[in-house]
This record gives sequence, C-alpha cells and structure tokens, in this order.
Amino acid sequence: MASHRAVLIALTALAPVSWGTTYAVTTEFLPADRPLFTGLARALPAGLLLLALARVLPRGAWWWKATVLGALNIGAFFPLLFLSAYRLPGGMAAAVGSIAPLCVAGLSAPLLGQRPAARTLLAGVVAACGVSLVVLKAAGALDPLGVLAALTSIASMSTGTVLTQRWGRPEGAGPLALAGWQLTAGGLLIAPLALLAEGAPPALDGPAAGGYLYLALVNTAVAYWLWFHGIGRLTATQVTFLGPLSPLTAAVVGWAALGEALTPWQLVGMTLAFGATVAGQLAPAPRRKAFERRGEPGRRASRRRGATDGRPSAARCT
Repeated sequence: MASHRAVLIALTALAPVSWGTTYAVTTEFLPADRPLFTGLARALPAGLLLLALARVLPRGAWWWKATVLGALNIGAFFPLLFLSAYRLPGGMAAAVGSIAPLCVAGLSAPLLGQRPAARTLLAGVVAACGVSLVVLKAAGALDPLGVLAALTSIASMSTGTVLTQRWGRPEGAGPLALAGWQLTAGGLLIAPLALLAEGAPPALDGPAAGGYLYLALVNTAVAYWLWFHGIGRLTATQVTFLGPLSPLTAAVVGWAALGEALTPWQLVGMTLAFGATVAGQLAPAPRRKAFERRGEPGRRASRRRGATDGRPSAARCT
C-alpha cells in the first residue's frame, strides 16, 4: 500500500514538474505579449483531445459545474498566468504563486469545513519562503497589473480546485473526462476574448509551433490528466505541497538550459521548499469543523473511491 501511494505521489508530481517548464518555453519560443492566444492554444486543443479519448460528456448539473470549474481553473487562470509572466520581473510571479497552499487552506475552511493542522500551515510558510529565495531577484518597481494578475490567478485556481474537491466526480467520469471538460470549457471562454483583445492569431515559425504543441500535449493534456488523477486519490496535504516543485523545476531548467547561475541562497531556498514538499506528504489530515455537513454526494463518492478527506491545491504553473 505504501509503495502504491508513493508511485501515485510521484505520478501526480509530474504535473507541477511539467508546469515548471512553462516559463522557459514561453520566453524562448513563443510570440511576446499574447497571453490570451497562448492560453487558448494551450487549453482548447488539449481539452478536445481529452474529450475524444474519454468519450464522456457532462450530464445534468455537471454542465454548469464543468463550466464553472473550467472558468476558474483554465479560462481565468491561463490568461492571468501568462499576463503576470509577461509583466513581472524574474521569478516574482512564481513567488506570488507559492502562497497557493495557504490560499487553499483558507478557502477549505468555509467551503469544505476543514481546519488545517498547525504543522501544515507551518510547512506552507516554509515552502513560500523557500520558493521566494529561489526565484526572487533584485528588481525595480513592480508592475501593479502584473502583481494583480498573479494574485487573481492564484485565487481563481485555488477556488476551482477546492470546488473540485467539494463536488467530486460524477459516476462514470474519470480524471480524463474531468480534465477534458474543464480544458474545453476554459478554452471556449478564452477564444472570443483573445479575438477581441489580440486580434488574429500571430504568424508562427517552427520553434513557436513546437512550443505550442508541447504546451498543449505534454504541459497541459498529460499534466492535467495526472493532476486530476491525483486529486481524486491523494489527501489534501499531499497534493497541496506538490506545488513548490513547479518553481523549483523552473529554476533548474533555467540553470541547465538557459545558463542561469544558482546562488548559495537559491540552493538554501530549494532545500527548504523541497523539504516542505516532503513534509507535506507526511503531515496529518486537516481537522473537520463541527458544523460540517454530512451525506454530501461528492464526499460519499470520495469515500467509495477510498480517498481520504482533504483538499487539493493549485500549483503555480510558471
């Protein structure tokens, strides 16, 4: 059982590791200042591919639930993510994103009736401090719009992932279908905004086409399938603290592929963030509030699947 859980954690961790390559691909290969088109190219092709593979459509209330989740997790998150990456210096967007575990903990109290343990909150603070040491560099005045976009993207993704935990999955729909619904809904929401705000799609050369293909297939279709697979089977704390792997991967990619140097303080930060990630896999499950509602369909489904109570988190996809 322990070995099976370790494999499941490792597979789920591949999602934030993949997301850690997004910044390098965006800055090195993609057209500049096209956050809406980049979000659209990343979401819609991946969603349609997963829908074709899953061959399951939403039914009943899941039409509006999938739309809400797609808007929060994809439709708002992707454009805001790329906007913050374009406008903020260095790793500031990733540093802002490192507060995601704490944001999810705060949202889980009113939406899931869960109170995180003090050790979990401490690990979240340590993770945020470690990520900040890794990604923050000396910079001038910060762009207010970029900071607002980064904060709003985290709030959107955190709300979406907590609602994913609250609503569970309908019977007969696996993580492939759930990811496909959300990516397709989010992509369809982005499409008219991209056309109105940015006009026609940009001309793509070979590297740009390859970059978009990588983002759509590996970075999104495969990564989100793994992520939703983990959300349904791991505890909240375990999923929450996989998030720091994304900015850590971004730092390693920058060092290995882009020739960026790693300072001693960055190495200290990587150690702290990785240690918090490991501690998050061992932290106790969050305590439930006394007023928690019983018999909720999503929770009954989670128990039938054998999942322990908990909440997922939004990893920062930088």
